[in-house]
Amino acid sequence: MNISVELTLTPLQDDFEPPIQAFIKQLRVSGYTILENPLATQIYGDYDGIMSLLTREIKESLTTVEHGLITLKIVKSDRSHYEPNF
Repeated sequence: MNISVELTLTPLQDDFEPPIQAFIKQLRVSGYTILENPLATQIYGDYDGIMSLLTREIKESLTTVEHGLITLKIVKSDRSHYEPNF
C-alpha cells in the first residue's frame, strides 16, 4: 500500500535549524520521493518501508533535542504527482 506523509519537526529551542536540517538530510538519502517546502516535508512510497524509516528517524531526531514536536499526516495513496487544477 502506498502512502503520502507530511511531517514537520519542531524543536522547541532557540537553535532549532540544525536538528531540522539533519532530519531532512536523513530522509533525503532514504531513496523515497521527498518534497520539501518551508513549512513541511512530504515523503511518498510504501507504507511499511516509510513507517519503519520514520520510526527510526523520528526517534533519532527527538534524542537530539531537549523538547520537540512532530506533526504527522498520512494519506492512503501516493500524492507525489498531484497538481492543482484551479
